[in-house]
Amino acid sequence: MPEPLKNMFNRDSVRALALAIQAVYGSFQVEAFLAQTVDQTWEDLELKARGRRVTTYLGKFLPADYASAIGVINQVVDTYSGPGLYCFPDFVEVFGQDLADWDVSIAALERYTAYASAELAVRPFIIHHQDRMMAQMYQWSQHLNAHVRRLASEGCRPQLPWAPALTSFKADPAPILPILEQLKTDPSEDVRRSVANNLNDISKTHPELVVKLAQAWHGQHERTDWIIKHGCRTLLKQGRQEVLAIFGYHDTASVQVSSFTVAPATVPLGLDLGFSFSVLAKATTKLRLEYGIDFVKANGQRRRKIFQISESSLRAGQHRTYTKTHSLADLSTRKHYPGTHSLALIINGVERGCLDFELTLP
Repeated sequence: MPEPLKNMFNRDSVRALALAIQAVYGSFQVEAFLAQTVDQTWEDLELKARGRRVTTYLGKFLPADYASAIGVINQVVDTYSGPGLYCFPDFVEVFGQDLADWDVSIAALERYTAYASAELAVRPFIIHHQDRMMAQMYQWSQHLNAHVRRLASEGCRPQLPWAPALTSFKADPAPILPILEQLKTDPSEDVRRSVANNLNDISKTHPELVVKLAQAWHGQHERTDWIIKHGCRTLLKQGRQEVLAIFGYHDTASVQVSSFTVAPATVPLGLDLGFSFSVLAKATTKLRLEYGIDFVKANGQRRRKIFQISESSLRAGQHRTYTKTHSLADLSTRKHYPGTHSLALIINGVERGCLDFELTLP
């Protein structure tokens, strides 16, 4: 089993951070900082809580004047490498939200994001000063540094993981759109991926808006086409025909399905389920093949999750057979429960067969 991610913050790494600070700020009390930060409760803290603990005590041991403290961090950030870098944007979030410190904080976030992304730290600034901060985010979308451009998109995602949702943008994502327009042909893959993830977030609350954007953007640039495809992944899994049509997966009549089987009919938890099927193209067509499993939940109800098999093209008269397996072992993100499950075969967003199987405890 891999070591827990939280362990990147440990006594040794916290000491290394303290020593790096002391090298440029001689008054920094390394041992006192270490004793108060990594105390008897440390082992019980998860990753985010450990990072915030480090940030909190940096605020106690760095200069009390915020601008002076940022001045110290600015000297450290160019020479230090370690998990403590993630605490520098967090320091701005925790101690730098006073409007009197706005310029210092914005400059710090812009600088630190190249070392440790400031996507979480910008969100309180958006929540409390939306218009002013979104104007800043738009400026960042034009920055020469790709890390800063990525921050412009990633920081305003309505439903960024590990972060509080931006409820105003879930209600109305319009303020985000100029930033996404600016970045839709960005040369950086990291930036494009962020734009796609932002679109995917928006699609969960405003699917029609994303459909219209995808239709308008498609075909303008190959970079934009990739963004649209990845940004529409939730809508594609939902089988939205107008989205499938953008990418050519709209033909549901030219594909004949046969020999769809699921085996074994009873599967012990932890083993693999197998399934197979054949397709025959009656006309040249593009295929998006998926399967959905209706998993039994803890309350006994079932909920479907969609998995992609492939995307391909078939010529008229072409026949192809697929044989696949799906692991039914527990994951950190999914716990399995015994009961009757179903596996559905989905072609171009349309269910073309569904078979039951029984999941049992070993």
